[in-house]
Amino acid sequence: MTVMKKSGAVLLAAAIGTMLTFSSCSAPEEKANHGEMRGLTAKELIAEMKTGWNLGNSLDSIGKDETAWGNPVTTKEMIDAVSAQGFDILRIPVTWGQHMGKAPDYEIEPEFIDRVQEVVDYGIENGIYVIIDTHHEPDSWLVPKPESMEKVEPQFTALWKQVAERFADYGDHLVFEGINEVRTKGSPNEWNGGTAEERECVNKLNKIFVDTVRKTGGNNEKRLLLIATYAHCITDSGFDGFVAKYDDYTGVALHAYTPYSFTYHSGENYETFKWDGREKSSIESVFGLIDKYVISKGIPVMITEYGAVRKQLEDNTYNTDEVIKWIGDYLGEAKKYGIPCVWWDNNYYNSGNELFGIFDRSKCEWYCKEIADAIVKMYSA
Repeated sequence: MTVMKKSGAVLLAAAIGTMLTFSSCSAPEEKANHGEMRGLTAKELIAEMKTGWNLGNSLDSIGKDETAWGNPVTTKEMIDAVSAQGFDILRIPVTWGQHMGKAPDYEIEPEFIDRVQEVVDYGIENGIYVIIDTHHEPDSWLVPKPESMEKVEPQFTALWKQVAERFADYGDHLVFEGINEVRTKGSPNEWNGGTAEERECVNKLNKIFVDTVRKTGGNNEKRLLLIATYAHCITDSGFDGFVAKYDDYTGVALHAYTPYSFTYHSGENYETFKWDGREKSSIESVFGLIDKYVISKGIPVMITEYGAVRKQLEDNTYNTDEVIKWIGDYLGEAKKYGIPCVWWDNNYYNSGNELFGIFDRSKCEWYCKEIADAIVKMYSA
C-alpha cells in the first residue's frame, strides 16, 4: 500500500544519498498523431485491455525528481521492453503537488508536465494503453475530511484542468485515474473504508475530477476516467455510499494485494511464504465484493495495483514458483469478471522493503521473466 511504499523508498533514497536530474527538461517534440478517440464506452474500452505494469516510484517520487527514490531516469527503451513482453497497459503514477505553485492558479511546473508527457508518449508510441493519476497527494494535501475540502477542492480542480488541457488531443489509449488511495493517514479505518463523512468527501473528489475533465471538451468528453473508493479499498464499508457511475465513459479503479499474508513481507505470525491454495477463498471473496457492488451493476472495473513481494524461503531459495501459482489463482478470478490488472513494480528486487520489482530498469531486462511470462500467458489463452 502507498504508505509502505513511500517509507521504504525514502529510506532507500537516503541510503543512496544522491539525486539525478530529468533526462530532458525541454518540451516534448510535438507529435502529429496521439491516437484516435473512437467513442467507445468505458465497458467497451476496458474489455479490449489485457494486463498491465506500473512504473512505480519514479514520477510519483517525493523529492527533486523521478530519481529521488533510487530509480533511474525512465527511458523509451524501458517501456519498449515492457510492451514487447506483452503488457498492453502502462500505469504511470504521478505526484503533482510538489510541482504546483501557490493559489489561486496552482500552476504545474512546465518542465514537470513536459516530462510526464514525454513518458506518456513512450507508451502511446507502442500502441499500448497509458494511465496517469494523482499519486502521493494524500501524503500531503489531498485529505478527504470535511474541514479540509475548502482548501483541497480548488487545488484538485486546478490540477485536473491543467492535465486534461495538456492531453486534450490524445486518443482513447490515454486514461485518467482521478485519485490514488485517498484517505486520512493514521486514522483507525485508514485502509478499511474510512468514515461516512470521509467517503462522502471521496465521492465529491470523484465528481470534481469527472466534471473538470469533461468541461475541457474535445476528446476529454469521452475519455475513459477511473474513479475510486476511499483508499481504493474493497470492503463492505468502503463501498457504503460509494457513487460508482457518472457517465458511460467512467469506470472504477481498485487495489487488491490479496491475501496480505502472502503478498507482503509483514513479519507477522500470520505471514505465509508458500501458495498451496488454502487462502484462495480470500481472493474469491474480494472479487465477489467487486461483483456485488460494481460489476453486477454493469460498471467496468480495473485493478490498477496488485502484486506479491519476493520472499526468501527456509532453504535460501526465493518464492518465484509460489508467486506464479498465486498469479494463476488471482488472475484466474480477475479474468472471470473481465477485470484487467496492473502489476505494482517499484524496481526493488534485492534491497529495500516491498520487493515488488520484476523488471530491472537499469539493465532493461526482467529480474523475474518467469513471473512476467506467467502474467502474460494468463491472457494469451
